[in-house]
Amino acid sequence: MNTATRLIRPRARKALVALLVLATGVVSVAWAQSSSAPSDAALIELGQQLFQDPRLSADGMIRCASCHMPDKAYADDRRVAIGVYGRASTRNTPSLATIGRSGDTSFFWDGRRSTLEQAVMDPFINPVEMGLHDDTVLLRKLSADASFRAAFAKQFPNTATPISLANVATALSTYVHSLDQRTSAYDRYQLQHNPNAMSAQAQRGLIIFSGKGECAQCHQLDGSPAALTDHTYHRTGVGLGAVEQNLPALTQDVIERSLQGPDIGNRVAMHGDESQLGRFNVTRDPADIGMFRTPSLRGVALTAPYMHDGSVPTLDEAIDREVYYRSLQAGRPLNLTVREKQELRAFLEAL
Repeated sequence: MNTATRLIRPRARKALVALLVLATGVVSVAWAQSSSAPSDAALIELGQQLFQDPRLSADGMIRCASCHMPDKAYADDRRVAIGVYGRASTRNTPSLATIGRSGDTSFFWDGRRSTLEQAVMDPFINPVEMGLHDDTVLLRKLSADASFRAAFAKQFPNTATPISLANVATALSTYVHSLDQRTSAYDRYQLQHNPNAMSAQAQRGLIIFSGKGECAQCHQLDGSPAALTDHTYHRTGVGLGAVEQNLPALTQDVIERSLQGPDIGNRVAMHGDESQLGRFNVTRDPADIGMFRTPSLRGVALTAPYMHDGSVPTLDEAIDREVYYRSLQAGRPLNLTVREKQELRAFLEAL
């Protein structure tokens, strides 16, 4: 057995592929506040202004909402994200819409950020996202705009420098936290005890999801509402084949660079081979090669294409791939019939 094969042997069950969830509105979220802190509504409004402003990108054309589109579950329908000057990333755009309720403690497909406040700032300086040279360019752009100066001064009146990276992160993360408070058919079925909220086909799919299909092992049904993720990392079986022959050299290069935080994101966004290494780029542990964060399945039917590289175009193909790789990892076939796969899909469409 060669080195590459040993490195990529599966060590854990893979998460059922998906992105995050559909969002349809903006509402307040519960945040602890002091008497001098801005209100939730005011922060959300300011965060939304930042989220929608293309002037905060290098070419004046790209905004956060260019990839995280409200009418597409705060994701997009592209295989990979497209940023400034038409530059293509190496990763599929994850939906932002479940972040407020999922309880996530890591962000991006490789989990390189541990707080949302960190995560929302990285795209500004990513060379294939919004493309700014550094954070100071962002602050200059905001400070040069009278409307932003007034808005930040109003919302952060007791700070010496209202327009600061910390305050931008606070406003943006508050806005993202506010997204998607919708109640799905499954929520109505499970939490409101409405037996008619899901079709009989979807109810049979729930039984498969939590039983024979073994989906709930990673996309857990615990919680109120269910987060539909285990908040950990799994090998997807996608992408590594293309880099297997060069895996020893790739991993050694990553170890030698030992990048941190946004530098990891900047690197993998421009290097498709290293992007396939997943969590390894963060931990540099060989056990994490090809491991990616388990996304929530809320709204999964609405967020195609799937996987970290957007290489699976439809939900039916995602189900087939999941069944195949779970069978390999379990050492036995799951043997889902065509009808059972249809029932499983009906349940996923109810999330």
